[in-house]
Amino acid sequence: MSIVASLIGCGRMGCCHAQALKKLNANLLSIADLRLESSKELIRMWESEIPPHIETSLDALLLKGIPDLLIVSTTAQNHGKSTLKAIEAGVKYILLEKPVATSLSECSKLSRVISGTKTRIAVNHQMRFLPQYLTPKKLLTSSAYDGFKSMHVIAGNFGMAMNSTHYIEAFRFLADEKPVEVSAWLDDEILSNPRGPHFQDTSGCIRVTTTSGKRLYIDASANQGHGVQVTYMGRNGRITIDELAGTMTTVIRKPEHREFPTSRYGMPVYIEEHNIKPVELVDSTKAVLEALLKGEDYPTLHDGTLAVKTLIAAYHSHRKGGITVKLADIPDDDPEVFPWA
Repeated sequence: MSIVASLIGCGRMGCCHAQALKKLNANLLSIADLRLESSKELIRMWESEIPPHIETSLDALLLKGIPDLLIVSTTAQNHGKSTLKAIEAGVKYILLEKPVATSLSECSKLSRVISGTKTRIAVNHQMRFLPQYLTPKKLLTSSAYDGFKSMHVIAGNFGMAMNSTHYIEAFRFLADEKPVEVSAWLDDEILSNPRGPHFQDTSGCIRVTTTSGKRLYIDASANQGHGVQVTYMGRNGRITIDELAGTMTTVIRKPEHREFPTSRYGMPVYIEEHNIKPVELVDSTKAVLEALLKGEDYPTLHDGTLAVKTLIAAYHSHRKGGITVKLADIPDDDPEVFPWA
């Protein structure tokens, strides 16, 4: 199937999207970015005899022709507006960068508008296509590990909106359950944002739980400056992955000791070291696009909105001193706008 695509937002992620489109043999009709140099850099990378049209706005881009697929890779404050315009214009497929929007009310508006249309929206949460998450999910569902119990993310200050939304969606995917409660202790210090002074992301610690008690812990505090390590706990073992280095350590009780109670935490174990493909953006984004075009198992607008709502619940918890906040208690049309990039 030959896909005609357009792209708005030609920064770092926009260039990754362009590489994914090239691997799909897509026809890139047009691109748009406020910074002309960013557009020109993407054109140089695209290396086509027929370069895409360059525009500075989505309105101008759509005047050049309605693509089959629009990729929205701008900063977050434009996600909702751009997606609504694309739906109104009749674009069939939309790939939206995370976070979905900067408020729950805007997320809800997108859900209402898309209902009854033929447009499909995927949010670029690629975790279900990456071995760093597929491998633990497979191992933890085995009888040896006896089930997924908790996920622990220890990282440098990677931004709660920028990256914790990815891990919230990864947690939902691995747990096969939705988050229902959140506690958070966020940092008061706001560091400068590389995307500009009018953007702010927060750092700190978050705890997310499901109805059955599965748990996600994230510590990405402002005074931590390196790496991303994720540990998954089953009843009988743990899996630790250094996502940037591409290493995985598995520790699991020997079979004859797996029926002992969990309080016997020092039982003899098997320990193995493995290499695992480090995090990458192009092939995983290509996989999201392929799933969207086929209509099969892609990260949906609902999935992306749930990650946003979970993060907003963390803000509510922090403001109340870290008490547990139920997602059900936060209105879907909560109007508060956050300064996320």
